[in-house]
Amino acid sequence: MARTPYVEKDECTSCVQCVDNLPEVFRMDDDDLAEVHNPTGADEDAIQEEMDTCPGECIHWK
Repeated sequence: MARTPYVEKDECTSCVQCVDNLPEVFRMDDDDLAEVHNPTGADEDAIQEEMDTCPGECIHWK
């Protein structure tokens, strides 16, 4: 079963790194916080790399 990424908004620092690196998965919402708009927009390895390098450590798997 595939895992689904999500952003813990309370931890997001609005750095935009995930949006810059994986715009096919992440975007900024109306509050300038990252959100997942297409959880299958990249392979799990690419999403995991964003999780591992996120400054706010706010991207997780469900």
